[in-house]
Amino acid sequence: MKFLTDEKLVIVGAAGMIGSNILQSALMMHLTPNICAYDPYEPGLEGAAEEMYQSDFKGVNLTWTSDIEKAFHGARYIISSGGAPRKGDMTREDLLRGNAVIAKELGENIKKYCPDVRMVVIVFNPADITGLVTLIYSGIAPNHLCTLAALDSTRLKTALAQALDIPPDEIKLPRTYGGHGEQMAVFASQTKIGGAPLKRLIGTPEFPKDKWEEIKKKVIGGGKRIIDLRCRSSFQSPAFLSVEMMRSAMGGTAFEYPVGCYVDTPIFSHIVMAVETTIDTSGVHYTIPQGEREEMEALETSYKHLCQLRDEVISMGVIPPINKWHDLNPHLIPKSGESQKE
Repeated sequence: MKFLTDEKLVIVGAAGMIGSNILQSALMMHLTPNICAYDPYEPGLEGAAEEMYQSDFKGVNLTWTSDIEKAFHGARYIISSGGAPRKGDMTREDLLRGNAVIAKELGENIKKYCPDVRMVVIVFNPADITGLVTLIYSGIAPNHLCTLAALDSTRLKTALAQALDIPPDEIKLPRTYGGHGEQMAVFASQTKIGGAPLKRLIGTPEFPKDKWEEIKKKVIGGGKRIIDLRCRSSFQSPAFLSVEMMRSAMGGTAFEYPVGCYVDTPIFSHIVMAVETTIDTSGVHYTIPQGEREEMEALETSYKHLCQLRDEVISMGVIPPINKWHDLNPHLIPKSGESQKE
């Protein structure tokens, strides 16, 4: 059996629905034979491991443990879904306080037990903030961590295909940027339908502007819709996409959608948000997307919303002020003259 690498991959939260699906997807996609499943809930974790053993995956050394030190020892790759799930009456932002604390503990454990990790993929919501908190406390370089934001772009692709009654593969470069939440920016300027720009289609009799507005609302509310339909939050799609992200970091097929990553530019700074990205064996690399005026305004609005959430986590005392981040992670250097209220 051929694998991309033999280095250790740890699945955090493997007893849960997302985590166990991540575990199964990683095994099916032959990322590495060296996989460790971790969860503090030992009975559920053992049950998930037993399911994998009974699936009879070939050539794999699958281990499981509820001991974080044992799980993280020697880890080079981590996918974490280890936060509280979203319920029907909740937004992603409603999960902020509890999951930010979980993210802090995750980052501290990375720094303590596997500081040389090559890629960390954060799945649990609000992923932009939990990813930022994990990064601050982990001490790792910013390009070694990314967050699941692609689900919004795949929801855009799905919504367009359903609205136009065409195969999804005819839709290229569906793009959402900014926050993975109710303030995301849905772009049309890069998207092509059957090779033709989507922007040319919007406003025609076949695709009136109000139809595009309905699609954007459907994309933004895509997570809630899954909860309404299935009586639980998404688990199969985030699991598969997060493993595809990790496959790229291990040298496999290029990941085709934006991911969340640490952004520090003159316009967007000290934040984790979805921008245009590539993932390879050296990490995640980004460029700021360019769009039409209203799209860039939506991106700026999304960024400001993320800054408000970041500042709320600072006010909670979960993370320190921005000018103190360097004390925890030397890779996060404040700009000259920058200040933040204590």
